[in-house]
Amino acid sequence: MRFVSPRAKISSVLLIGDVTLLGPSSIGRGTIIMSGSVVGFPSRRKLLEIQRSFYASDEKSIQMLDLLSDGCNIGENCVIRTNCVIYELVNIGDNCELGHNVLVREETTIGNNTRIGSNTVIEGRVSIGSNVNIQSGVYIPREVIIEDNVFIGPYVVISNDKYPPSSKIVPVVIKKGAVLGAGSVILPGVTVGENAVVGAGSVVTRDVPPFTVVVGSPAKPIYTYDEYVRRRSRYERELA
Repeated sequence: MRFVSPRAKISSVLLIGDVTLLGPSSIGRGTIIMSGSVVGFPSRRKLLEIQRSFYASDEKSIQMLDLLSDGCNIGENCVIRTNCVIYELVNIGDNCELGHNVLVREETTIGNNTRIGSNTVIEGRVSIGSNVNIQSGVYIPREVIIEDNVFIGPYVVISNDKYPPSSKIVPVVIKKGAVLGAGSVILPGVTVGENAVVGAGSVVTRDVPPFTVVVGSPAKPIYTYDEYVRRRSRYERELA
């Protein structure tokens, strides 16, 4: 069943199949939202407030969710693929793409021209810059900062709790131009410096200096970013 809130602001938007748009969500021109996706989903706090007192039919339930939602903003020419859930108070820039089954929790900001792969989870209050490429299956917890032009390989895990489960969040910062290789793990409080590279499968336990390549568990420097670029260029020439 498709549901579009009477408070939603949409113009020249393509909705494919059973899409749910809640609250005063604003969707930019040229954006495509595919079947099973929910936009503007209310935060957990709001759901808990009504959990004990609210019983109704499916139709009434959707209307209640709509009333609870503060909506979200999605820019122009975006693609939201099937079964994505985007919470309220999320802001997504222009020309962004979300793969299938992506979860974006509340108060997250995503810049322009950013791509987020299928089955990625973004837990809320996350800042993601422009021209970021996040591959499939990535986990990003609350309050992480990811700057512009970052590449995050598939199944990277970022953590924000040194002694889980504790009540203290220790955010991670990924500086502009950094590369996180497939399956790497970034521990709480770490800053990955500008144009730094983390090798696939590495466990990063301490800050990575800018323009440095680290590998291993725990991750340690092996060479500079300039050497990394030279090796990448040579590899690409060999493939040509």
